[in-house]
Amino acid sequence: MKDEEIDDVLKRAAGPPPEVDTALIQRITGSIGANLRPVRPLPPTWLLRMVVAIVCAGAAAIAGVALGIQGLQKMHLAEAATLFAALAVFIWLAAESCVSEMVPGSRHIMTPKRLMAAACVAMIAIFALLFRGYHVEQFVAQGLPCLRAGLALAAPVALACWLVLRRGLAVDRSAAGLAFGILAGLSGFAMLELHCPNFEAAHVMVWHTAVPLLSGLAGLLVVWRRR
Repeated sequence: MKDEEIDDVLKRAAGPPPEVDTALIQRITGSIGANLRPVRPLPPTWLLRMVVAIVCAGAAAIAGVALGIQGLQKMHLAEAATLFAALAVFIWLAAESCVSEMVPGSRHIMTPKRLMAAACVAMIAIFALLFRGYHVEQFVAQGLPCLRAGLALAAPVALACWLVLRRGLAVDRSAAGLAFGILAGLSGFAMLELHCPNFEAAHVMVWHTAVPLLSGLAGLLVVWRRR
């Protein structure tokens, strides 16, 4: 190609852009605008955290009172204060994790995986500190009813928390499913501490702690099956 030809190509490229049909632009603009709807902004994240934490704690309290608070009545004041203070901390952290996963750009204090590990380890340590007894007689027979009751409460709590946060957007759906499962499982866990009078260390360390663990895994499974 000669220099004159290259100059000619460059001059044509630098010329004014071709005219676009105004009617075409108006049709495109109209079709886009017809699908747009005003979006109601989400409430503040602190309010969302508070609401889902109240849902979790409130469901545990209502279910515990309905079934009977034999567990709470059997505890000493120091035992109850230690256990429920730790539960309150982890319920708040789980509520924060759920909101953070559903509101992009929110701060993350702890990832759902680390939260699950921390909650299970902390509760096992507290149970080992507060309670005694590692007998295995009727271990499964006494443990399965607690596990079923805790998971039975976790399912509607997870649904209620999702309804509160459904207008959000889960960028990482697996993390969101895990977070919702942990929060709901902590509700079932709290209910068991109010209701269950079996303070054998082996019982509470295995069967009660299994509720948030299995509930979190169930949240993951639900997300994976919906992909």
